[in-house]
Amino acid sequence: MLLKRPRLTLRARLALWAALATGLATLVVAAGLYLAVGRFLRQAQEQRLISAASAVQGRVEDSLRRQAEDGSALLLGYRVDVGLLERLLDSGPGTRDLEARVVTVQSEALSQVQTPRFPAGLRADLRPGAYLSADGLHLVLVRPLLRGQALLQVASDARALGDAQRAFMRALAWLLPLSLLLSMAVGWTVAGRLLRPVRTLEQAARQVGESGELRRALPGAGETDELARLALTLQGSFARLADAREREQGFLRAAAHDLRSPLAALSARVEGSLARERDAARYRDDLREIGTDLTRLSGLTNHLLLLARDPAALGRAPVPLRDLAAEAVDRARELTEADVDLQAPQPVTVAGDRVLLGQAVWNLTMNAVRHAPGATVTVTVREHQGQAEVEVQDDGPGVDASTLTRLGEAFFRPDASRSADHLGLGGHGLGLALARRAAELHGGTLTLRSAPGQGFTARLSLPMGGSGTLST
Repeated sequence: MLLKRPRLTLRARLALWAALATGLATLVVAAGLYLAVGRFLRQAQEQRLISAASAVQGRVEDSLRRQAEDGSALLLGYRVDVGLLERLLDSGPGTRDLEARVVTVQSEALSQVQTPRFPAGLRADLRPGAYLSADGLHLVLVRPLLRGQALLQVASDARALGDAQRAFMRALAWLLPLSLLLSMAVGWTVAGRLLRPVRTLEQAARQVGESGELRRALPGAGETDELARLALTLQGSFARLADAREREQGFLRAAAHDLRSPLAALSARVEGSLARERDAARYRDDLREIGTDLTRLSGLTNHLLLLARDPAALGRAPVPLRDLAAEAVDRARELTEADVDLQAPQPVTVAGDRVLLGQAVWNLTMNAVRHAPGATVTVTVREHQGQAEVEVQDDGPGVDASTLTRLGEAFFRPDASRSADHLGLGGHGLGLALARRAAELHGGTLTLRSAPGQGFTARLSLPMGGSGTLST
């Protein structure tokens, strides 16, 4: 069985990231200093060597010119021996610690003379310039003599340059771990101070969860910084959860009340029918009343199931709204004597669930028929500004503003509809709630307009299209 590796805390990770950033910055700065200081030291040593080599070059050329003046250079070629070189180097204070080599051409072959400690391994035919020996211990400067007829190679001790580089690396080897430890300590301290409001917020959120008081204000909520905005966001989320919980509790209480009434009526009728012998006509009447209650229960159950449907399980197919409206109008005319008209000059298609949209259109139609007795109901299907609209309008008594704001809530029914059901169809206060839920699931809206004495209008607006995805 594999053991799960413990995860570092946020504070530890912040401290490690601070140490890593400091280490990288230290390495970058150290590399830059190493290159810059090394280049500066080499340039300084080259400048000193150039100055000393110029003095040696002058002395050697003076000696060679004297040979040319007395004619020996013409007969035997230029002659430079070790003793001459050593005397020329010792003749000045700035050249005594140098080593030198003179390369000339004798009988079309290179001839070289050098001091005893001149670095070995250097080629005799090097071009003029500055070079570092293979062992890194000497800096060599090559200068032409007598306009290129000979070469002067002057070497100086370059161990100081290597010593400085090694000293720099030793210092870096000590400073890098110390800087990492210091940065980790500072990062740990700063991270603790920065995360202190987070711990406070965590404790407050835990208290909210344990107490169930979702509307409690969280410490530090505001717009000042990121943590304040996080606290404000959590506070708003908890408030929305509280609203949802209250709506759910109200929904469940209303559902239990509406389910209990028809169940109690069913039980009473069944017990009354079985209490004594009855004739066939009376049994038929009792069964008819029981069937009415069962129909009401079935309708309530279907509405609850539609409201609770998972958006992922909804159908996604082209839905002809004109056909749904025609079916709703025909059914309303069959069940009632209401004046219901349809205005749909052209077909309108949306992408969605036919069952849910059909129930929504039917609910809007029957809501107008049920609560506007004797009124003319007009169902209109049209396209408007890129939206498909199903509008159900009646010229009935309408409702006041306070009632209009609550229409569409689950199980809400105005007092007038509770006291007078002129069609005997019953209602649960779920019709408009289901229509609004259907609109939301399809990315649309349900708009209600009314005023006392000015009728009632319900408009279902949906995105146009023959295919698409549903809103979750």
